[in-house]
Amino acid sequence: MLAHIFPGQGSQFVGMGKDIFEVFPRAAEIFRKADKALGFSISSLCFHGPEDQLISTENAQPAILTVSIAVLEALKERMRHDWKEPSFVAGLSLGEYTALVVSGVLSFEDAVCLVRKRGMYMEEAARHIPGKMLSIIGLLRQEVEEICKKAGCEIANVNCPGQIVFSGTVVQAEGAKAQAIEKGAKRAIFLEVSGGFHSSLMKEAEQKLAKDMAKLNFKDPVIPLVSNVTAESATSKKGILSNLIKQVSSSTYWEDSVRFMAAKGVDLFLEIGPGSVLRGLNRRIDPELRTANIGTVEQIEQFASEGVAQR
Repeated sequence: MLAHIFPGQGSQFVGMGKDIFEVFPRAAEIFRKADKALGFSISSLCFHGPEDQLISTENAQPAILTVSIAVLEALKERMRHDWKEPSFVAGLSLGEYTALVVSGVLSFEDAVCLVRKRGMYMEEAARHIPGKMLSIIGLLRQEVEEICKKAGCEIANVNCPGQIVFSGTVVQAEGAKAQAIEKGAKRAIFLEVSGGFHSSLMKEAEQKLAKDMAKLNFKDPVIPLVSNVTAESATSKKGILSNLIKQVSSSTYWEDSVRFMAAKGVDLFLEIGPGSVLRGLNRRIDPELRTANIGTVEQIEQFASEGVAQR
């Protein structure tokens, strides 16, 4: 059984998607649609940077979504008659919006504009209430929960065994880092993000995004979508919309989501889009799980020639 999974913010890099754009007409069309919908050249930002603009939340989010959908279209074009629809789709944080497009819940144009606004609202909320995200490696989930409670922080991402991210104000996060080191964490690293995402610090962004979502035409998914918030599949637009609104200020459960799909019979995950973050997380969740990266022309060609036989 097959699942398509999509990366979140942090996977962006200057030059992403350029080779796909140059080789596959269907991918090039996605970039053109994104440029038109957004009213500026997100494709140029993906291909040429500058990096300081690409990594900005309001740019990185539509850029990653655009590249991920372009890669998917390129893969479909290359596979032709060997194409197989996934049994589940899922994405980490921002990647869940890419999954919405693939599952037919939102149009690509609506999704790319929505995540642009999502990024802007998150940046605004971070300026109003400055926060940090801290990645803790080497502690159990229960130990991290205890640290969060003492420091006043909130768990933001449960990524894989031994890697949990939490958010808080600057003072709270600094205190939590000291506690984590004292408890024996192998590493305690502040993430290169502008605020305390996936926490109550983002309530302002959540409220603004909910108003924008109410104006869009959400549909029931044609492919079951596994929610970050519940780590279960959602099969109605009502449930998906509710989870999406909560996702801005709630924890994301990637480890639980992957285990859910594996328990349902998924034995091959395709990470579609820039980077290989999810493949690394999946290996830590369960070394037996097969995850293939699809983000470049070379990787598409390799999967097209070898992947069919492996499925």
